[in-house]
Amino acid sequence: MNNDIIMVIIIMTILLVVIGWLVYRRSVKIHHRLQMNEVFTNISHELLTPLTVISASIEKLRAQEPQHTKDYALMELNIERMTRLLQEILETSKSQAGELRLRVSQGDVIAYIRETALSIEPLMYKKGLTFDIQCNPQSMMGWIDTDKVDKIIYNLLSNAAKFTNAQGIVTLKVWTNKDFNQVTIEVSDNGIGIPANRLKHLFHRFYDGDYRWMRVNGTGLGLALTRELVFLHNGTIHCKSEEGKGTTFTVTLPIGKDAFTPSQIDEQHDFDPTKPRKTIIDVRALEDIPEQLVTPTAYEEKEEFYNILLVEDNEELLMLMKTLMSSKYNILTASNGQQALEIIQTRDLDMIVSDVTMPEMDGNELTRLIKSNEDMHHLPVILISAKTSEEARKESMLIGADDFITKPFRLGDLELRINNIIENRKRIVGERAATEEENKDRPLTADEEFILKAKECVMKHLDDSEFDRDTFAAEMGASGSTLYNKLRALTGMNINNYIRTIRMNEAKRLAERQPDIRVSDLAYMVGFKDPKYFATCFKKDFGIQPSEIIAKAQEKSAAR
Repeated sequence: MNNDIIMVIIIMTILLVVIGWLVYRRSVKIHHRLQMNEVFTNISHELLTPLTVISASIEKLRAQEPQHTKDYALMELNIERMTRLLQEILETSKSQAGELRLRVSQGDVIAYIRETALSIEPLMYKKGLTFDIQCNPQSMMGWIDTDKVDKIIYNLLSNAAKFTNAQGIVTLKVWTNKDFNQVTIEVSDNGIGIPANRLKHLFHRFYDGDYRWMRVNGTGLGLALTRELVFLHNGTIHCKSEEGKGTTFTVTLPIGKDAFTPSQIDEQHDFDPTKPRKTIIDVRALEDIPEQLVTPTAYEEKEEFYNILLVEDNEELLMLMKTLMSSKYNILTASNGQQALEIIQTRDLDMIVSDVTMPEMDGNELTRLIKSNEDMHHLPVILISAKTSEEARKESMLIGADDFITKPFRLGDLELRINNIIENRKRIVGERAATEEENKDRPLTADEEFILKAKECVMKHLDDSEFDRDTFAAEMGASGSTLYNKLRALTGMNINNYIRTIRMNEAKRLAERQPDIRVSDLAYMVGFKDPKYFATCFKKDFGIQPSEIIAKAQEKSAAR
């Protein structure tokens, strides 16, 4: 009997120790989480202050220099985006710490929701979406926390816009119940939808499954915060979605005064639904920026420039990079990896500069496809990412990226990386040529056989002035882009330069060995229609006129 009592005491002691340990661990975690919340809150506040200074400075400059209105509008748009993200972090920190407070006031609820949605309409306009707002009734007095409702509507509508392709439809429906003490807000789209196995995680904080599976940037906070704001407002939120068909979010909020405690009610101030809001800057002020930046007459393609494909899903950043880099490179653009892949297969390119996180196909997957394809693996790839971890860099480099840059970055740093890769490629080509000269007797590699075949092909058509890229590629059994990529990687020259170099070298050899040849005949023999143009190219390449070489050859012949 005593043994049984002792055993019970031991078991009880063990259970108490385990429970005590679990309580201690939980308290430590809670304390740590509260400390982290405080850190995030402090950081967010510290960042909001310089953003305010920058915003005020831009406002001043905008007034002083109206000719740069679009540039300043672009800056203000991105400041507004950063401000919203920081406010989202602040709200989430408050929620975790139990410090979110509801403060409702009276006003026209339907009108407020409609005006808030209309302020987000430019976001839909910019992406080419149809935005439909349906309210029934058109007006209804009630009690809401306007700040919380604003965030709920913004998050749901911006989420719908983010995951709906151009020409899609986003619909906002608002209605009340028969007692007029409850409002329902429904946001639906015909976008890409959400897989059923991910719906249960949709409102979890820091879960970006809803973003990662479709490779779109996200904080993992927006929908989680939306749900918490809805619950704080004593409401409900539900989501229905079908992959490939679209998504519908339904929010129900009480608007009757009796739904809130006295401490939550502000009876001193009614809200004005028509008060101007700054939910999002009118991006229509920016609508012709892309046209400005890509005007064909501004930067015409130049044969001596390297062809670089920029891949970035942020349109403003993509167009800004294009306009700043077009004075040094021929720039092509794509907004995701799938578009980039289609361009790579049809255009002559020297390098890819791509963001990592993009819709449809991300930068890592694009790099993997390029580096695993025999026709494309010569292409250098520079990846740009907002992820600053060493793991993110290693992942990209292991896939085959030639360089990795983190955001934010200076354009000068990117251009330096591009030039370094180009110079390294030129050096490798030179070293390869020297090695081939030293090892003439060894078996040819696949690349050497390719170059030998290319040279023989050009020599076969040496006097054919119509010999061009398409004929060359067809006889080499490759696409034009593949031929371009291989020649650029192995010789440092594009197709036209390669053909011309062989022609000019052969012209020089013939001029040195045939003292009786005329310059016009020499030009025709190497595929030039215009002897004057031929002489100009010859002088540019060798620093001497062909007639001078012929004259020297005649002198040598006479002296024999």
